[in-house]
Amino acid sequence: MKSDEVNIIPGHILIVDDFLETLNLLTNLLEERGHQVRRAISGEMVLMGAKASPPDLILLDINMPGISGYDVCKQLQSEPNTRGIPVIFISAFNEVFDKVQAFEVGGVDYITKPFHIEEVIARIENQIALKQAQKQIQRLNSELEQRVLQRTEELESANEELKKMNSLLEREILHHQQTQSKLLHMASHDALTGLPNRVFFMDKLMQAISQTKQNPDYRFAVLFLDCDRFKVVNDSLGHLTGDRLLISLARRLQLTLKMSPTNLARFGGDEFTILLENIESPQAVTNIAKRLQKALTWPFQLDDQDLFLEASIGIVIGTSEYTEPEQILRDADIAMYKAKSQGRGCYRVFDGTMHDDAHRRFQLENELRLAIENNQFVLNYQPIIELADGSVIGFEALLRWHHPEHGIISPAEFIPIAEDTGLIIPIGLWVLDQAVKQLNEWQKKGLITHGFRMSVNLSVKQFTQPYLIEEIDRILVKNNFQSCYLKLEITETAIVENPEAARQLLQQLTHRNIHLSLDDFGTGYSSLSYLHRFPVNTLKIDRSFITCIGTPNENLQIVDAIITLAHQLQISVVAEGIETAEQLAKLRSLGCDQGQGYYFSKPVESIIAENLLKQRILC
Repeated sequence: MKSDEVNIIPGHILIVDDFLETLNLLTNLLEERGHQVRRAISGEMVLMGAKASPPDLILLDINMPGISGYDVCKQLQSEPNTRGIPVIFISAFNEVFDKVQAFEVGGVDYITKPFHIEEVIARIENQIALKQAQKQIQRLNSELEQRVLQRTEELESANEELKKMNSLLEREILHHQQTQSKLLHMASHDALTGLPNRVFFMDKLMQAISQTKQNPDYRFAVLFLDCDRFKVVNDSLGHLTGDRLLISLARRLQLTLKMSPTNLARFGGDEFTILLENIESPQAVTNIAKRLQKALTWPFQLDDQDLFLEASIGIVIGTSEYTEPEQILRDADIAMYKAKSQGRGCYRVFDGTMHDDAHRRFQLENELRLAIENNQFVLNYQPIIELADGSVIGFEALLRWHHPEHGIISPAEFIPIAEDTGLIIPIGLWVLDQAVKQLNEWQKKGLITHGFRMSVNLSVKQFTQPYLIEEIDRILVKNNFQSCYLKLEITETAIVENPEAARQLLQQLTHRNIHLSLDDFGTGYSSLSYLHRFPVNTLKIDRSFITCIGTPNENLQIVDAIITLAHQLQISVVAEGIETAEQLAKLRSLGCDQGQGYYFSKPVESIIAENLLKQRILC
């Protein structure tokens, strides 16, 4: 929100973060807007400073040395002179359990790192405005009481003045009521869209919960709507366009829900919540979700430009078992993320298994943070075969997690968690380091021939890190590794979202004599036409095309087209997921260069992989 659109109420703000860069950034921005800022880097400093001179607002990091942000907030809430200070949590944690815990200990808001400056400032100044409004109401009430007493004493001695004073008092009361009404409206409505906000919605939801206790036949539902990939709009077109798009979205949601008895609110960012009361059946609720998603299929027109939005929706059917609004929102958030995991533009109705899955995910996330330190990760290696002669010409390094209690945990279960939390960055560097060390050992034993390469997967999040090249250089130098033996596998998603930045990064890797492979080709944004723009050495045909070979659904024309054009661009082709002799024979007949799959070998430990190297020929 622009500073010239509202009157900024200066406040006294205490920022708590052990990350100096964050402290400096927020301090400079807030002081420029007229706020007084104090800073602290630990929970102990917060408690001392807040008790000595209570601020108007505290920005509190969760993960700090010593006392955590949660414990600091609890202690502040337990002290009479600090209990009323609003606390906004700022954290890199983005899971529903982190948010719920933040509100349970007394936080008024929760901002996820990396954050948008405009959103942080808006949330801070809304809280300061709310606190100032409360103080103003208290002051007005006190002043009004004193004025009434003063006027009463004066009226006892002057009857003629009574009418004048009463008239003046009535006007003041009316003005006070109007001011109070405006302040309450500001506190309960979103400044951008004009919709009710989180505070208003939580109050309505509490009323619905109370009604289920009084009337067993009363039923309600909550829909939690989150825009898919809205960050792309902000990043590519700017936050002003993003705000205009949110306003248009709010109007469309209102029009779509016009015929339904609903309470629509903007919950925060690109999240909207809907309370459906007196519902007839779960089917009626899902019909509304379908109607909302259909309404979003039409483009939004902004400045003669068509913009498209999709949304994931989580649904909770309210029952008398719920006692707090936070419980319903927790489950709606879980259902929404479940819908998001199925692909864009989906909805899911919450059930008990989702809560169990979310709890397991929460446990795995905590344990994943310690997995590297506790040496729970190992690498398996799957051979890549030269199809012309059946020789082993490379390995793909694949991560495996040996959990001390749960045994082998599937990468399909923990890799998405690592991606969401950012843990994939240190884990990915560990994989690269271990794969390089292993290949060095095989080189010392004379098992590696010229042209042999170790393939290591590079995640989308790793690919967008600003210091990726420096980290790769560090690992290669540390292990005295020849880069020509390394092949990095990158998915199409990593390069199509920002093609120019991807092209520059790939060129830097190519200049280091590192080979590049485009992984899972054919599953996402596949376009053979853009291959010539990127310095790719190898193309991996996704296993979904290979498994169809030998079945009624086989489509060899697509595979043949991919191989032919790749060869014209002097790009070699690897087929993933080869499992039968028939698949191997047809791929050979099409001129496919290399392949991997269970037909040759499953991913195996380093000792078995070494034996495969000694064997040389696998088929």
